[in-house]
Amino acid sequence: MSGPLILGIETSCDETGVGIVRGHDLLANEVASSVEEHVRFGGVVPEVASRAHLEAMLPTLERACATADIDLTEVDAIAVTAGPGLVGALVVGLSSAKALAYALNKPLYGVNHLAGHVAVDLLDHGALPSPCAALLVSGGHTSLLTVEDMASKITELGSTIDDAAGEAYDKVARLIGLPYPGGPHIDRAAADGDPTAIAFPRGLSTSRDLIKHRFDFSFSGLKTAVARWVEERRLDGRDVPVADVAASFQEAVCDVLSAKAMDACRATGATDLLIGGGVAANGRLRALLAERAAENKITLRTPRPALCTDNGAMIAALGAEVVSRGLRPSGFDLGADPGLPVSTIVV
Repeated sequence: MSGPLILGIETSCDETGVGIVRGHDLLANEVASSVEEHVRFGGVVPEVASRAHLEAMLPTLERACATADIDLTEVDAIAVTAGPGLVGALVVGLSSAKALAYALNKPLYGVNHLAGHVAVDLLDHGALPSPCAALLVSGGHTSLLTVEDMASKITELGSTIDDAAGEAYDKVARLIGLPYPGGPHIDRAAADGDPTAIAFPRGLSTSRDLIKHRFDFSFSGLKTAVARWVEERRLDGRDVPVADVAASFQEAVCDVLSAKAMDACRATGATDLLIGGGVAANGRLRALLAERAAENKITLRTPRPALCTDNGAMIAALGAEVVSRGLRPSGFDLGADPGLPVSTIVV
Protein backbone atom coordinates (compact mmCIF):
# COMPACT_ATOMS: atom_id res chain seq x y z
CA MET A 1 0.00 0.00 0.00
CA SER A 2 1.20 3.49 -0.83
CA GLY A 3 -0.06 7.04 -0.61
CA PRO A 4 -0.83 9.40 2.27
CA LEU A 5 -2.54 8.03 5.38
CA ILE A 6 -5.69 10.12 5.80
CA LEU A 7 -8.30 10.27 8.53
CA GLY A 8 -11.73 11.40 7.28
CA ILE A 9 -14.62 12.71 9.41
CA GLU A 10 -18.19 13.02 8.09
CA THR A 11 -21.11 14.53 10.05
CA SER A 12 -23.26 16.27 7.44
CA CYS A 13 -26.57 14.65 8.42
CA ASP A 14 -27.45 11.70 10.66
CA GLU A 15 -24.40 9.45 10.27
CA THR A 16 -21.22 9.93 12.27
CA GLY A 17 -18.52 8.55 9.98
CA VAL A 18 -14.81 8.09 10.54
CA GLY A 19 -12.75 6.53 7.75
CA ILE A 20 -9.06 5.85 7.30
CA VAL A 21 -7.43 5.30 3.92
CA ARG A 22 -3.94 5.05 2.54
CA GLY A 23 -4.07 6.27 -1.02
CA HIS A 24 -6.87 4.23 -2.63
CA ASP A 25 -6.76 1.49 0.02
CA LEU A 26 -9.53 1.44 2.61
CA LEU A 27 -8.28 0.60 6.10
CA ALA A 28 -11.34 1.46 8.20
CA ASN A 29 -14.86 2.76 7.71
CA GLU A 30 -16.79 3.09 10.96
CA VAL A 31 -20.27 4.61 10.98
CA ALA A 32 -22.66 5.35 13.84
CA SER A 33 -26.16 6.18 12.61
CA SER A 34 -28.81 8.07 14.57
CA VAL A 35 -31.56 7.08 12.12
CA GLU A 36 -33.52 5.18 14.79
CA GLU A 37 -33.80 8.38 16.81
CA HIS A 38 -35.48 10.11 13.86
CA VAL A 39 -37.95 7.36 12.91
CA ARG A 40 -40.80 8.64 15.09
CA PHE A 41 -40.48 12.09 13.48
CA GLY A 42 -40.54 10.71 9.93
CA GLY A 43 -37.34 12.58 9.02
CA VAL A 44 -34.07 13.93 10.36
CA VAL A 45 -34.36 16.41 13.24
CA PRO A 46 -31.23 18.62 13.11
CA GLU A 47 -30.89 19.12 16.88
CA VAL A 48 -31.23 15.41 17.53
CA ALA A 49 -28.64 14.64 14.86
CA SER A 50 -26.15 17.14 16.29
CA ARG A 51 -26.42 15.70 19.80
CA ALA A 52 -26.02 12.18 18.43
CA HIS A 53 -22.80 13.22 16.67
CA LEU A 54 -21.42 14.58 19.93
CA GLU A 55 -22.08 11.26 21.66
CA ALA A 56 -20.82 9.07 18.83
CA MET A 57 -17.69 10.91 17.71
CA LEU A 58 -15.12 9.58 20.19
CA PRO A 59 -16.19 5.90 20.17
CA THR A 60 -16.44 5.92 16.36
CA LEU A 61 -12.95 7.41 16.11
CA GLU A 62 -11.58 4.80 18.52
CA ARG A 63 -13.18 1.94 16.53
CA ALA A 64 -11.72 3.27 13.27
CA CYS A 65 -8.21 3.43 14.68
CA ALA A 66 -8.54 -0.06 16.12
CA THR A 67 -9.84 -1.47 12.84
CA ALA A 68 -7.05 0.15 10.84
CA ASP A 69 -4.53 -0.82 13.53
CA ILE A 70 -2.97 2.62 13.61
CA ASP A 71 -2.14 5.28 16.16
CA LEU A 72 -3.50 8.77 15.49
CA THR A 73 0.05 10.13 15.43
CA GLU A 74 0.66 8.14 12.22
CA VAL A 75 -1.88 9.98 10.04
CA ASP A 76 -0.53 12.42 7.49
CA ALA A 77 -3.59 14.69 7.40
CA ILE A 78 -7.18 15.05 8.57
CA ALA A 79 -10.04 15.67 6.16
CA VAL A 80 -13.51 16.73 7.28
CA THR A 81 -16.81 17.59 5.62
CA ALA A 82 -17.23 21.38 5.56
CA GLY A 83 -20.50 21.27 3.59
CA PRO A 84 -23.09 20.94 2.27
CA GLY A 85 -25.26 19.58 5.08
CA LEU A 86 -27.02 20.50 8.31
CA VAL A 87 -25.05 23.33 9.86
CA GLY A 88 -25.30 22.06 13.44
CA ALA A 89 -24.19 18.59 12.42
CA LEU A 90 -21.31 19.94 10.33
CA VAL A 91 -20.03 21.99 13.26
CA VAL A 92 -19.58 18.87 15.39
CA GLY A 93 -17.36 17.23 12.79
CA LEU A 94 -15.41 20.41 12.10
CA SER A 95 -14.77 21.03 15.80
CA SER A 96 -13.57 17.46 16.25
CA ALA A 97 -11.28 17.63 13.22
CA LYS A 98 -9.81 20.96 14.29
CA ALA A 99 -9.09 19.64 17.78
CA LEU A 100 -7.36 16.57 16.37
CA ALA A 101 -5.37 18.55 13.81
CA TYR A 102 -4.22 21.03 16.46
CA ALA A 103 -3.34 18.39 19.06
CA LEU A 104 -1.51 16.18 16.57
CA ASN A 105 0.04 19.06 14.57
CA LYS A 106 -1.39 17.67 11.34
CA PRO A 107 -2.70 19.57 8.30
CA LEU A 108 -6.48 20.03 8.12
CA TYR A 109 -8.57 19.91 4.94
CA GLY A 110 -12.21 20.98 4.80
CA VAL A 111 -13.75 19.19 1.81
CA ASN A 112 -17.02 18.94 -0.06
CA HIS A 113 -19.50 16.24 0.95
CA LEU A 114 -20.79 15.74 -2.62
CA ALA A 115 -17.29 15.45 -4.04
CA GLY A 116 -16.69 12.82 -1.37
CA HIS A 117 -19.48 10.70 -2.85
CA VAL A 118 -17.55 10.79 -6.12
CA ALA A 119 -14.15 10.12 -4.55
CA VAL A 120 -15.32 7.03 -2.66
CA ASP A 121 -15.48 5.20 -5.99
CA LEU A 122 -11.68 5.37 -6.11
CA LEU A 123 -11.55 2.87 -3.24
CA ASP A 124 -13.33 0.23 -5.34
CA HIS A 125 -12.29 1.00 -8.91
CA GLY A 126 -9.16 3.14 -8.83
CA ALA A 127 -8.44 6.35 -10.75
CA LEU A 128 -11.21 8.03 -12.73
CA PRO A 129 -10.96 8.62 -16.49
CA SER A 130 -11.43 12.20 -17.69
CA PRO A 131 -14.09 13.26 -18.26
CA CYS A 132 -16.28 11.07 -16.10
CA ALA A 133 -19.98 11.61 -15.41
CA ALA A 134 -21.43 11.16 -11.93
CA LEU A 135 -25.00 10.69 -10.71
CA LEU A 136 -25.43 11.50 -7.02
CA VAL A 137 -28.74 10.46 -5.50
CA SER A 138 -29.54 10.79 -1.79
CA GLY A 139 -32.08 12.11 0.67
CA GLY A 140 -30.79 15.64 0.34
CA HIS A 141 -29.24 15.81 -3.12
CA THR A 142 -29.89 14.66 -6.66
CA SER A 143 -27.24 15.90 -9.06
CA LEU A 144 -25.58 15.15 -12.39
CA LEU A 145 -21.92 16.07 -12.52
CA THR A 146 -19.00 15.98 -14.90
CA VAL A 147 -15.67 15.22 -13.24
CA GLU A 148 -12.56 16.42 -15.05
CA ASP A 149 -10.24 16.30 -12.05
CA MET A 150 -11.18 14.77 -8.71
CA ALA A 151 -9.27 17.31 -6.65
CA SER A 152 -9.80 20.46 -8.64
CA LYS A 153 -12.58 20.44 -11.27
CA ILE A 154 -16.11 19.11 -10.81
CA THR A 155 -18.95 20.81 -12.68
CA GLU A 156 -22.65 20.47 -11.92
CA LEU A 157 -24.67 19.78 -15.06
CA GLY A 158 -28.01 19.72 -13.27
CA SER A 159 -29.75 19.07 -9.98
CA THR A 160 -33.19 18.76 -8.44
CA ILE A 161 -35.34 21.88 -8.54
CA ASP A 162 -37.50 20.66 -5.63
CA ASP A 163 -37.47 17.35 -3.74
CA ALA A 164 -34.39 15.14 -3.89
CA ALA A 165 -35.05 11.55 -4.94
CA GLY A 166 -34.42 10.18 -1.46
CA GLU A 167 -36.77 12.75 0.04
CA ALA A 168 -39.49 11.67 -2.39
CA TYR A 169 -38.96 8.05 -1.33
CA ASP A 170 -39.47 9.02 2.31
CA LYS A 171 -42.64 10.97 1.58
CA VAL A 172 -44.18 8.28 -0.61
CA ALA A 173 -43.33 5.60 1.93
CA ARG A 174 -45.28 7.57 4.54
CA LEU A 175 -48.26 7.84 2.15
CA ILE A 176 -48.50 4.07 1.71
CA GLY A 177 -47.76 3.14 5.32
CA LEU A 178 -44.14 2.06 5.03
CA PRO A 179 -41.54 3.00 7.69
CA TYR A 180 -38.84 5.68 7.57
CA PRO A 181 -36.36 5.77 5.89
CA GLY A 182 -38.46 5.03 2.85
CA GLY A 183 -35.84 3.97 0.30
CA PRO A 184 -35.06 0.42 1.45
CA HIS A 185 -38.71 -0.31 2.34
CA ILE A 186 -40.03 0.84 -1.05
CA ASP A 187 -37.30 -1.13 -2.83
CA ARG A 188 -38.32 -4.31 -0.98
CA ALA A 189 -42.05 -3.75 -1.47
CA ALA A 190 -41.52 -3.05 -5.18
CA ALA A 191 -40.05 -6.50 -5.68
CA ASP A 192 -43.59 -7.94 -5.33
CA GLY A 193 -45.29 -5.25 -7.43
CA ASP A 194 -45.91 -4.42 -11.09
CA PRO A 195 -43.87 -1.39 -12.24
CA THR A 196 -46.31 -0.84 -15.11
CA ALA A 197 -49.46 -1.00 -12.95
CA ILE A 198 -49.79 2.79 -12.57
CA ALA A 199 -48.62 5.39 -15.09
CA PHE A 200 -46.99 7.90 -12.76
CA PRO A 201 -45.41 11.00 -14.40
CA ARG A 202 -41.74 11.43 -15.28
CA GLY A 203 -40.73 14.91 -14.10
CA LEU A 204 -38.97 17.34 -16.46
CA SER A 205 -38.92 14.79 -19.29
CA THR A 206 -41.11 16.37 -21.97
CA SER A 207 -39.45 17.94 -25.01
CA ARG A 208 -40.46 21.36 -23.70
CA ASP A 209 -38.94 20.71 -20.25
CA LEU A 210 -35.72 19.42 -21.77
CA ILE A 211 -35.02 22.76 -23.42
CA LYS A 212 -34.52 24.51 -20.08
CA HIS A 213 -34.03 21.59 -17.68
CA ARG A 214 -32.21 18.98 -19.73
CA PHE A 215 -30.15 17.69 -16.80
CA ASP A 216 -32.36 18.83 -13.93
CA PHE A 217 -34.74 16.71 -11.86
CA SER A 218 -38.13 17.24 -10.24
CA PHE A 219 -39.88 14.73 -7.99
CA SER A 220 -42.45 16.96 -6.31
CA GLY A 221 -45.04 16.36 -9.04
CA LEU A 222 -44.49 12.62 -8.89
CA LYS A 223 -44.98 12.66 -5.11
CA THR A 224 -48.22 14.62 -5.54
CA ALA A 225 -49.43 12.21 -8.23
CA VAL A 226 -48.89 9.27 -5.88
CA ALA A 227 -50.70 11.09 -3.07
CA ARG A 228 -53.73 11.83 -5.27
CA TRP A 229 -53.88 8.28 -6.61
CA VAL A 230 -53.76 6.81 -3.10
CA GLU A 231 -56.33 9.31 -1.80
CA GLU A 232 -58.79 8.48 -4.60
CA ARG A 233 -58.51 4.77 -3.88
CA ARG A 234 -59.21 5.30 -0.20
CA LEU A 235 -62.13 7.65 -0.85
CA ASP A 236 -63.66 4.96 -3.05
CA GLY A 237 -63.25 2.46 -0.22
CA ARG A 238 -60.72 0.37 -2.11
CA ASP A 239 -57.50 -1.09 -0.75
CA VAL A 240 -54.21 0.48 -1.81
CA PRO A 241 -51.96 -2.08 -3.58
CA VAL A 242 -48.79 -1.12 -1.74
CA ALA A 243 -46.47 -3.28 -3.84
CA ASP A 244 -47.81 -1.91 -7.15
CA VAL A 245 -47.64 1.70 -5.94
CA ALA A 246 -44.08 1.17 -4.70
CA ALA A 247 -42.98 -0.49 -7.93
CA SER A 248 -44.65 2.09 -10.20
CA PHE A 249 -43.28 5.01 -8.19
CA GLN A 250 -39.80 3.53 -8.12
CA GLU A 251 -39.88 2.86 -11.85
CA ALA A 252 -40.78 6.50 -12.52
CA VAL A 253 -37.86 7.71 -10.41
CA CYS A 254 -35.31 5.28 -11.82
CA ASP A 255 -36.47 5.83 -15.40
CA VAL A 256 -35.80 9.57 -15.17
CA LEU A 257 -32.51 9.20 -13.29
CA SER A 258 -31.08 6.66 -15.70
CA ALA A 259 -32.31 8.39 -18.87
CA LYS A 260 -30.82 11.74 -17.88
CA ALA A 261 -27.58 10.10 -16.76
CA MET A 262 -27.18 8.49 -20.18
CA ASP A 263 -27.94 11.80 -21.87
CA ALA A 264 -25.27 13.49 -19.74
CA CYS A 265 -22.70 10.90 -20.81
CA ARG A 266 -23.52 11.44 -24.48
CA ALA A 267 -23.44 15.22 -24.13
CA THR A 268 -20.06 15.32 -22.36
CA GLY A 269 -18.39 12.46 -24.19
CA ALA A 270 -17.94 10.55 -20.93
CA THR A 271 -17.47 6.81 -21.35
CA ASP A 272 -17.72 6.15 -17.61
CA LEU A 273 -20.60 6.88 -15.22
CA LEU A 274 -20.30 6.51 -11.48
CA ILE A 275 -23.17 6.63 -9.02
CA GLY A 276 -23.12 7.64 -5.37
CA GLY A 277 -25.36 8.59 -2.47
CA GLY A 278 -27.76 6.50 -0.40
CA VAL A 279 -30.23 5.89 -3.25
CA ALA A 280 -27.36 4.53 -5.35
CA ALA A 281 -27.74 1.32 -3.33
CA ASN A 282 -31.26 0.89 -4.76
CA GLY A 283 -31.57 -2.39 -6.61
CA ARG A 284 -33.83 -1.21 -9.42
CA LEU A 285 -31.75 1.90 -10.08
CA ARG A 286 -28.60 -0.19 -10.37
CA ALA A 287 -30.28 -2.70 -12.67
CA LEU A 288 -31.77 -0.07 -15.01
CA LEU A 289 -28.53 1.92 -15.13
CA ALA A 290 -26.58 -1.25 -15.94
CA GLU A 291 -29.01 -2.11 -18.73
CA ARG A 292 -28.92 1.35 -20.30
CA ALA A 293 -25.17 1.75 -19.80
CA ALA A 294 -24.59 -1.49 -21.72
CA GLU A 295 -26.84 -0.25 -24.55
CA ASN A 296 -24.87 3.00 -24.73
CA LYS A 297 -21.43 1.37 -24.28
CA ILE A 298 -20.91 3.23 -21.00
CA THR A 299 -18.86 1.73 -18.18
CA LEU A 300 -20.92 1.85 -14.98
CA ARG A 301 -18.98 2.29 -11.73
CA THR A 302 -21.02 1.34 -8.66
CA PRO A 303 -19.45 1.47 -5.19
CA ARG A 304 -20.37 -1.28 -2.75
CA PRO A 305 -23.63 -0.41 -0.90
CA ALA A 306 -21.82 0.31 2.37
CA LEU A 307 -19.93 3.14 0.66
CA CYS A 308 -23.03 4.71 -0.93
CA THR A 309 -24.48 6.20 2.23
CA ASP A 310 -22.67 8.99 4.12
CA ASN A 311 -19.41 7.74 5.60
CA GLY A 312 -15.96 8.84 6.67
CA ALA A 313 -14.19 6.72 4.05
CA MET A 314 -15.43 8.96 1.24
CA ILE A 315 -14.06 12.05 2.99
CA ALA A 316 -10.75 10.32 3.64
CA ALA A 317 -10.56 9.20 -0.02
CA LEU A 318 -11.12 12.77 -1.19
CA GLY A 319 -8.58 14.00 1.34
CA ALA A 320 -6.01 11.54 -0.02
CA GLU A 321 -6.49 12.94 -3.54
CA VAL A 322 -6.16 16.51 -2.30
CA VAL A 323 -3.05 15.79 -0.25
CA SER A 324 -1.44 13.85 -3.13
CA ARG A 325 -1.83 16.92 -5.37
CA GLY A 326 -0.08 19.12 -2.81
CA LEU A 327 -3.02 21.47 -2.33
CA ARG A 328 -2.90 24.00 0.49
CA PRO A 329 -4.52 22.93 3.82
CA SER A 330 -7.50 24.80 5.23
CA GLY A 331 -7.00 27.24 8.07
CA PHE A 332 -8.36 26.83 11.58
CA ASP A 333 -10.88 29.55 10.80
CA LEU A 334 -12.61 26.98 8.57
CA GLY A 335 -16.39 27.20 9.01
CA ALA A 336 -19.43 25.12 8.11
CA ASP A 337 -21.10 25.96 4.80
CA PRO A 338 -24.50 24.22 4.51
CA GLY A 339 -24.87 25.37 0.90
CA LEU A 340 -21.33 24.66 -0.33
CA PRO A 341 -21.41 24.20 -4.14
CA VAL A 342 -19.89 21.00 -5.52
CA SER A 343 -17.46 23.05 -7.62
CA THR A 344 -15.71 24.06 -4.37
CA ILE A 345 -13.90 20.83 -3.55
CA VAL A 346 -11.56 22.13 -0.86
CA VAL A 347 -12.45 25.07 1.38
